[in-house]
Amino acid sequence: MSKLIIAIIILAVLNVFSFGLMAYDKRCAKAGKWRVPEKALFLAAACFGALGGVLGMQLCRHKTKHWYFAVFFPLMLAVQIGLLIWAYRAWM
Repeated sequence: MSKLIIAIIILAVLNVFSFGLMAYDKRCAKAGKWRVPEKALFLAAACFGALGGVLGMQLCRHKTKHWYFAVFFPLMLAVQIGLLIWAYRAWM
């Protein structure tokens, strides 16, 4: 398998995990159960899972009123896209 395919698979897994954390936290919030710490949500997004985090925010309508999520998740996504474009151009 090529390096590009492996990188895409890894990114997909990280983003699915980040989306899943947001969805799980939303379910827990509705049910009044134990919640996922905000640090864990940010860590998942920071580890190249920002797309999953942003999609989780929008599709699950979760954490959208918290300014730090509404600002930093899309900002992390923009930075991650820039880094991926830079890495692709540098190594391909």
